[in-house]
Amino acid sequence: MGLKSDWTKTGFATRAIHGGQEPDPSTGAIMTPIFQTSTFVQESPGVFKGYEYSRTSNPTRVALEGNLASIEGAKYARAFASGSAATAAILGCLDPGDHVLCGDDVYGGSFRLMDKVYRRFGLEFSYVDQTDLAAVKAAIRPNTKLCWIETPTNPTLKVADIEEICSLCNAAGVASVVDNTFATPFLQLPLSLGATMVAHSTTKYLGGHSDVVGGAVITNDEEWMERVQFILNCMGGNPGPQDCFLTMRGIKTLHVRMDRHCDNAEKCAAFLESHPGVSKVIYPGLASHPQHDIAAKQMKRFGGMISFHVVGGLEAARRFLESVQVFSLAESLGGVESLIEHPAIMTHASVPAEAREALGIHDDFIRLSVGIEEASDLIEDLEQALAKAKG
Repeated sequence: MGLKSDWTKTGFATRAIHGGQEPDPSTGAIMTPIFQTSTFVQESPGVFKGYEYSRTSNPTRVALEGNLASIEGAKYARAFASGSAATAAILGCLDPGDHVLCGDDVYGGSFRLMDKVYRRFGLEFSYVDQTDLAAVKAAIRPNTKLCWIETPTNPTLKVADIEEICSLCNAAGVASVVDNTFATPFLQLPLSLGATMVAHSTTKYLGGHSDVVGGAVITNDEEWMERVQFILNCMGGNPGPQDCFLTMRGIKTLHVRMDRHCDNAEKCAAFLESHPGVSKVIYPGLASHPQHDIAAKQMKRFGGMISFHVVGGLEAARRFLESVQVFSLAESLGGVESLIEHPAIMTHASVPAEAREALGIHDDFIRLSVGIEEASDLIEDLEQALAKAKG
């Protein structure tokens, strides 16, 4: 199963549904079969039908990888068991002494991998505000090999100018990777803006139903893809075929879901910005967002993630989080259901307290993943919980 050449000329929705997939040749099944097998019979030693062992490759996984490449407008993709496994594979391609330039606000698990694992193996990391292009340029060293860009960032929703940063990196011979988890390829296409690679936690919007964990690395660079594949095969970060099937199923409705996520988030952000119980709202679609113009330049719409500060500090935040009814208090994001969380205690607890404070991840800081329920129900839920937050 591979990417049908004419799918590359079709629209996003068509590629999301058909890219990388063909009806099963043996049965005509419209859905890619789940090849639940660990190994494949060889006709003669070293003579096989494209597959030898499922850690290396599996037909269901290959279909997902073709689909991922198709929606990102890329030649190559590799699927992983989690977004963290995808991140680890990219970092695993580097050598001791190599320097990674990273944004100062990234997913806590990415920071943990960099600071607690790969730094011990000799990689060097520096963290800069990537909304400041001068700071990015100044932070590039002779041994910089990779620039890690997350935009919009998790959880403060900073927006980095992908095209400008990648231009700086390309001029310096530095590879760049964009974590496109929050935006998804429906809203943002980093490879078209000069990025070397795209990384995803497919657990989030791509899977979309909070029922599967996965990750991906996508690129047009054959050398980087070969290096990533080598690490994947060596370290065994591959997803199982059932997980690949579920992720493909989710991607088929990505375009429909993302429009509804964006519709609802825009309404919720406007409501929160007008509420006296909220001191600050951070959403790239608001004119008040400091990088709103950059977001408008590189994103189709502004996504389903909102962060805000509730009036009253930690106790008010705790009362608010304990009072929501339609929103569910849980880590993760990007599912059809609306989720809410407290980054300082939950998803970003691994980030040092002083770094959280510098970024504005205070005790009154709350992150929303706005789902696709009725917007009026979500706003009513936020309103009643804010009333209870007063105490």
